[in-house]
Amino acid sequence: MSEILLEMKNITKRFPGTVALRDVNIDLREGEILAIVGENGAGKSTLMKILSGAYPHTSYEGEIFIHEVRQRFDSPKVSERAGIEMIYQEINPHLDLTIGENIFLGQLPTRGRWLVDWDEVFDRTEEALKKVGLDESPREIVRNLSASKQQLVAIAKALARNPRIIVLDEPTAALTEKETENLLQLLLELKKKGISCIYISHRLQEVYKIADRVTVLREGETVSNYVGKEIVNDVIVEDMIGRKLEQMFPKGKVAIGGELFRVEHFTVPHPYTYNKNIVNDVSFCVNKGEILGLGGLVGAGRSELVNAIFGIIEHNKEAKIFVEGNEAIISNPVEAIKAGIGLLTEERKKNGYIGTMDISQNISLASLEKISKYSLINFEKEQDFARFYSDKLDIRAGRLSDKLSSLSGGNQQKVVLAKWLMTNLKVLILDEPTRGIDIGAKVKIYDLMGELVQQGAGIIMISSELPELLAMCDRVIVLADGHITGEFLRDKVSYADIMKAATCA
Repeated sequence: MSEILLEMKNITKRFPGTVALRDVNIDLREGEILAIVGENGAGKSTLMKILSGAYPHTSYEGEIFIHEVRQRFDSPKVSERAGIEMIYQEINPHLDLTIGENIFLGQLPTRGRWLVDWDEVFDRTEEALKKVGLDESPREIVRNLSASKQQLVAIAKALARNPRIIVLDEPTAALTEKETENLLQLLLELKKKGISCIYISHRLQEVYKIADRVTVLREGETVSNYVGKEIVNDVIVEDMIGRKLEQMFPKGKVAIGGELFRVEHFTVPHPYTYNKNIVNDVSFCVNKGEILGLGGLVGAGRSELVNAIFGIIEHNKEAKIFVEGNEAIISNPVEAIKAGIGLLTEERKKNGYIGTMDISQNISLASLEKISKYSLINFEKEQDFARFYSDKLDIRAGRLSDKLSSLSGGNQQKVVLAKWLMTNLKVLILDEPTRGIDIGAKVKIYDLMGELVQQGAGIIMISSELPELLAMCDRVIVLADGHITGEFLRDKVSYADIMKAATCA
């Protein structure tokens, strides 16, 4: 068995009002790939910020050892000198510098005392780029690269420093499938050369391909460790979420009532092509206590349809919307909210929340009339609502005054949901509500959906994940080329039925 390279012992990290890590222990051997998994808020990134020196040794309890020598990392520079390189999901390159300058920033080789040896910079950069499979000139300006290529530059930068330990925190989020495969293969090759790796990812299939061991964190604590053949998907997922996998889709029985919501003859013009529609004459209804699924392939018109219903984009004048039997005139989101409709959009970072505002402000964003009088906001009342929904949805944050952009993706999604729960909600439209969030946050959203329909609300759910769609929805309608091509009851539909309707096969 390989020698232990790194040990983090009894790590406890506290923030105001919360304990992010509690007595966590991990170790890493030479030439090993250790995967650390857990839902958002489990403490993975916090643990790695301690290892990187971003949180100095005076800010936490516990000890770090490399080859049994105690380390005191006061800053990332000290951690780097110990042979540790961090690669984060959110990269911050210097966009107006070349690839070579980015890779050797702060460590530019020189000729003599003052002159930069640019030949060496670009030669060594070329070698580093080859290692990550990036076919770009070392002299290329980083601003001209795609997000995925910028991520590969960050990985090349880490390799150019000859690290003993590489830590990758969600490194494939911006990579294509081929780039991801290249990265995983690269990590396996580095392992053969004795370089150790800590790999953090929500994409468990990547973990299973490369990890020698898996450590599971939940709520800031180490709950399990698995080696080799012990690494089994169902067991790891259950450890992450703290419940049995069969409870993943908690769809209870709900008595479905009469019609709650109906749209008639919706047509939506194509956003880019003149004289073409992306949705054509679509009509459907949702009953009280029902979850209606919208299935279909990308480009079928699902998101455009719900955005038009909510008043975000234009639709034909003949279209009609009825809520509880009464026609609702909706030409903008304010009118949709007044009618009791909420929309959780597919792109939460773009139009789901305001990242520079705090948690409580984002929760009250669609319900200002509830917390204001004479156009003046009652901040105490705003805090009360925010605290209530934060507890209800288990939003994990240090304080309600924290900026929303500081939260994990799953917790950001919970805040957006809380915003709609605070309104007089009758119909909730969910457009890919679990995309890009961890398993624990997904289950919380499923639980919430169940609570809402129990209370008589109706839900429209768009999902590209067929298991999710079929498990959570009472009825599914399928769109293809802007038309409804199939409608199925939950207990009378299969994957094949959905795909056949989606492809018009």
